[in-house]
Amino acid sequence: MRHTIDGNIAQYVRLDFEPGDQVWANKGTIMAYSPGIQWRLRIPGGLEGAIKRSFSGSGASLTYMETSEAGQHALLAANEPGHITTWDLAESPVLTTRGAFLAAWGDVDISVTIARKGGAAIFGGAGLFLQRISGRGTALIHGSGDFSEHQLAPGQQLLVSTGNLAAFSDNIDYDIQGVGGCIKVFFGGEGLFLTRMTGPGRVLLQTLKRRYASQSTSS
Repeated sequence: MRHTIDGNIAQYVRLDFEPGDQVWANKGTIMAYSPGIQWRLRIPGGLEGAIKRSFSGSGASLTYMETSEAGQHALLAANEPGHITTWDLAESPVLTTRGAFLAAWGDVDISVTIARKGGAAIFGGAGLFLQRISGRGTALIHGSGDFSEHQLAPGQQLLVSTGNLAAFSDNIDYDIQGVGGCIKVFFGGEGLFLTRMTGPGRVLLQTLKRRYASQSTSS
């Protein structure tokens, strides 16, 4: 599958299909496609997967695209300002927060996992359910605004403001940490907790908090 990412303020991706190519995409992301593309809604993981997926913010179903013809293409976008980057699943599975998964292709498994620690699930900003993409292939991640990428060494930590986490490696330890001090809590604008990421692994941050980006595009 050949892909080309284009655009500045709100990027989109062009996917060039060969016969037999198949793509999973987040529902509602199709901009346009050539006549030889067939697509339908499918639910990875059956009923249980559909229920968990609804809580992860991606809806119960995903868009499944394929073709048996040569020279076909599709354009996908996330419908809000931001950038798109690739994640090679050979490096590690990826966990995506609400709205960050755009598409994936190859021999991939798309499921929903539960945050490993209760505090992180309730107060970490990413929610209880995270979408997990694994296998051999490529995933496309959308971040609101610009991306800030971090490669954490074993034991290295990064504290992230709620809403700025887009995606991270499956082996990253994900927890919360109090901001500390009443003045910070009430007047710092960061709430009670920060998200603490502990390596090793890759972390993708987004410069616009997802909830603020959603409000701006709906107004």
